[in-house]
Parts: sequence; structure tokens; C-alpha cells
Amino acid sequence: MDFKEVVKQRYSCKKFDGRAVDEQQLAGILEAGRLAPTAKNLQEQRIYVVQSEEGLAKIDAITPCRYGAPTVLVVAFDTDTVFTYPGGERDSGIEDATIVATHMLLAAANAGVDSCWINLFDPAAAARELKLPENEEVLMLLDLGYAAEGAGPLKNHFDRKPLEETVSYL
Repeated sequence: MDFKEVVKQRYSCKKFDGRAVDEQQLAGILEAGRLAPTAKNLQEQRIYVVQSEEGLAKIDAITPCRYGAPTVLVVAFDTDTVFTYPGGERDSGIEDATIVATHMLLAAANAGVDSCWINLFDPAAAARELKLPENEEVLMLLDLGYAAEGAGPLKNHFDRKPLEETVSYL
């Protein structure tokens, strides 16, 4: 699919039909995340693929927003390997994990796999529930699957402000 169409048509699916994500499609999605740029190429992202009944029950315990997705990617980052920016007040962890997640979300749309970016959860509780290493911080959850019949974008999905309201030239 043309990139512009991928970006334009992708929406947050809130009703999945439960069919398993094709392994090749999932591999391509994960590869897109692996290829995403990170500060100083530190690649501090950690992606956990949750598909088992036990794992999905843990996801359901931390968020009401799985929407029946058969696969959930837990996107985290290793806080020990982030790049600290000049001034020492920010590091690259959140932004690098966000770039990785965005690459995977767009790769999913390109592959015909629906997704939903989930941030309605407590990251610390998620890390505890999933027994992640102490040095890893969870950024977001990415539901993956195929839209159920009747699923579709929110009514305001295609409403966008004109560039003049969001972009300034200095």
C-alpha cells in the first residue's frame, strides 16, 4: 500500500474478531520495530509478544482495552541503556520506544493487521504483572489482530486541523 494511504487509513481498532495474527505478518511488524531509529543506535527497546491465554489474562488484569485482540505487544525500554541528553533532564527511552511502536503500528496497517495503541494502564503495575526486569519501563501496549465485523474508526477519525493551525515556520 502507498505510505500516504497507510497513514491516512490506519485507525485504532476497538473490536477484534479473535483470529490469530499470521506469523509472517507478525515477523514483519516486529522487524519494522527492529529497524526503527533510536538515539545513538542504542536500541534500548524491549518488545514482549503476548499471545498465550495466561499472558492475555495478565493484560486483561492491567487494562480494559484489549478489545479481544489475540496479540498484544508490550513495548518497553531498558532504562540502563538510554542516551541522556545535554542538560541531564531528559533521556531517549520514551521517545525511542515511541518511534519503535509507531513503526510497528504502521507496518501492521501496511500488512492488513489492525491495531490499537493502548496507554490506559499503570506502567509499573504492568511491569510487575508481567514480571519484567526492574530496569525496564513499559511505554505502551499495542493490540494487534483483525477487525471484527462492524468495527471502524471513530466518527471524528478523519477530522484534521489544517496545517496552518499546527505548523509554524520560524
